[in-house]
Amino acid sequence: MTTIHSLDANRTNTWLNRLKKYHAVIDDSHPACVEGKLTRMVGLTMEAMGCQAPIGARCRIVDPGGGEIEAEVVGFSGDKLYLMPTGELRGIVPNSRVIPTNRVYQAPVGECLLGRVIDGAGEPLDDKGPLKTTETVPIYGKTINPLSRQPIREPLDVGVRAINSLLTVGRGQRMGLFAGSGVGKSVLLGMMTRFTEADVIVVGLIGERGREVKEFIQNILGEEGMSRSVVVAAPADATPVLRLQGAALSTSIAEYFRDQGKNVLLLMDSLTRYAQAQREIALAIGEPPATRGYPPSVFAKLPQLVERAGNGDEGGGSITAFYTVLTEGDDQQDPIADSARAILDGHIVLSRQIAESGRYPAIDIEASISRVMTEVVDQDHLKATHRFKQMYSTFQQARDLISVGAYSAGSDPKIDEAIRLYPQITEFLQQGINEPVNYDNSHELLMALMQTPQAAVTQ
Repeated sequence: MTTIHSLDANRTNTWLNRLKKYHAVIDDSHPACVEGKLTRMVGLTMEAMGCQAPIGARCRIVDPGGGEIEAEVVGFSGDKLYLMPTGELRGIVPNSRVIPTNRVYQAPVGECLLGRVIDGAGEPLDDKGPLKTTETVPIYGKTINPLSRQPIREPLDVGVRAINSLLTVGRGQRMGLFAGSGVGKSVLLGMMTRFTEADVIVVGLIGERGREVKEFIQNILGEEGMSRSVVVAAPADATPVLRLQGAALSTSIAEYFRDQGKNVLLLMDSLTRYAQAQREIALAIGEPPATRGYPPSVFAKLPQLVERAGNGDEGGGSITAFYTVLTEGDDQQDPIADSARAILDGHIVLSRQIAESGRYPAIDIEASISRVMTEVVDQDHLKATHRFKQMYSTFQQARDLISVGAYSAGSDPKIDEAIRLYPQITEFLQQGINEPVNYDNSHELLMALMQTPQAAVTQ
């Protein structure tokens, strides 16, 4: 009897072990992939029927000849999925297979990214071989509790005298660089890239001319700058999805290094092209236009991207971000410029009139502001800045009278002082592209100029 019970117990254990093994196999198995088919394509928008996938998921589209492209789910309506390609569409035919992969885009991160150039999908564009990253992070990041962020209290040296002294940037600040085409925003961005003190530089070239990618790397970053930089390039000929992903990828990489306790400089050129990419996608899937052809989702996406930059948790690193904003026709009330101005921590406006006069960088001091300057400089610095702007503004208001000789010296002491200081003011605002001026030197020159009107401005 004992032997029979022992045999039954052994059989039971054997079956239990088998069941556990099969349960483990079932738990580890992926759900069956239900394929769909491509039913419609207009422009870059594709419609698929017969399958389901979440927003942002990857899908493979396979034609009967074996050709394959990748697309991202950007919307749905009833049983239809709307997809946007990440590459070329040649060869795709009606009823091509649509295969959901149940994967979303992840950002490859790691120290091995330094010195590399990648595209919006995280694939290398240089000739340095595959990326040897072993870690990935979500491409759309994580939300930081605003009460957990460390405040901005430390000034950041950007190497540009006018910005260091009159528009002081704080470490962890998010600034906009507003300019029309051809007034020197890329040159100024390059100056700040070379001269700013940062552990890591992340450059996002989003929607700009393809030739500028190599020029930026060779002429602006150089070998020394590139050694501590990561460049993400999604030029104008990239699909809208890749342009959006390029901006998100740049920010994810910057977040990774910030979480390592490093001070990161994030440069994105440009925020306008990012907004235009979202507009292309939104209009293509039927979202109604609102302000000047921009759908509401554009104005929801901008703060989601920008708010990811800045300081991290207490004791962590920081992301100081500069976003270029293209003001079409020099219209400062352009909807994207207006929205960006509201969500950024300050803006530097470049003037076409100043550029045409031959003064570079062509910063319009009257129209520019740093919203955290009061938190990172002392009262004497603020007073000198206010006096400088008053002198500059006074001369601009009286410029026409002065130019035609209608102003009589002695009529207004403030105008007299502005006329006397103006040559030194313009010299102070002007700076060569290869002439860095550190923060301390900028501060000393400003104080000397405002305390001693006849002091010469020299480096």
